[in-house]
This record gives sequence, structure tokens and C-alpha cells, in this order.
Amino acid sequence: MRRTLVLALLLPLPLRADDPCVSGVPVGERPGPYTFIVATGKERGQLTCYICETADNPAVVIFARSLTEELGELVAALDRAVAEPKNAPLRGWVTFLHDDHLKIDNAIVEWGKTHAIKAIPLGVFEDVDGPPSYRLAPEADVTILLFTKQRVMANFAFRPGELTAKRRDEVLAALPKILGAK
Repeated sequence: MRRTLVLALLLPLPLRADDPCVSGVPVGERPGPYTFIVATGKERGQLTCYICETADNPAVVIFARSLTEELGELVAALDRAVAEPKNAPLRGWVTFLHDDHLKIDNAIVEWGKTHAIKAIPLGVFEDVDGPPSYRLAPEADVTILLFTKQRVMANFAFRPGELTAKRRDEVLAALPKILGAK
């Protein structure tokens, strides 16, 4: 009995559903530059660093491992916010993490069409771990960073199935943090 108790205490505890997923650059830190292959828009097929182009402007970057309906709903709402003239110069883009952009490229294009994504570029970073300096958690299906003046102002991370309508609304409610800090 005593050995069982000691062994049970030494085993790692499973993640509880109420433990938040932690992934990506922490609030207050600077997001580093990285390039990815753009799958949609006028830069399709090009390696691009939107971090470099964004400079001090407000932006939302999403790292995702899967093309879900819930993510599509969030990106569509962000797409409308980016396209809204009163939010200029707000930018946003989605970086899908995959080991081969050719295998996922058409699926990304179709997913973007399905969700009517027009203002937000979609692309692929060819490494499922993401850019090393971003420290993306392997269990995070979606990591969202809102930043301005080259500092992360809000960070959201979701395991598969955690990106619900309520959580989507929390992300959208954080937009004023970066829009008001112009």
C-alpha cells in the first residue's frame, strides 16, 4: 500500500479541464520575426514576414494546427474588424503549422473561401512546432497573440475543442487593448 501511494505521488498529474492552455509569447514581450508561405491573397506563394511589415501597428496573429469551423468563425469576425476603416491600421493573419505547405495549401484556400476570409492572409509555417522564438505549446491547437508597438498585449491559447463561441467572444473583446494603444 505504501509503495502504491508513493508511486501515485510520483506520476505526473493529468491536465484538468480547468487548467488554462499556455502557449506563445507572453504578454509584455516582443513577438519575433518569422516568415511563412502565404496561401491566399496577392502575396500567394511568397515567403512573407508580416511581423516585420507591421512595426508598431496593432495586429492579431493566429497560429493554428487545424482548420476548424470554430476557428473559421473567429477569423471571419477578425476579418471584418481588420477591414473596418475605423480600425486602420489593424492587421491580422493566420499561420497554419504543417510540415508540408503543398499538402495543406488547397485545404487552406477552400477553408478561407468557406468562411469568406478576404482581408486576413492565410499561410503555412512548415514546422508543426511553429517558429522557435514563439514557444508554442504542442497541446495548443490555436494560439492567438494581440500586439501593438511590438509588445504582446493579450495571449489566448486553446487545446482542441476549447475554442467555443464564448472564448471567441473573449478574443474579440480584447481587440480594444490594441486598438486604443495606437
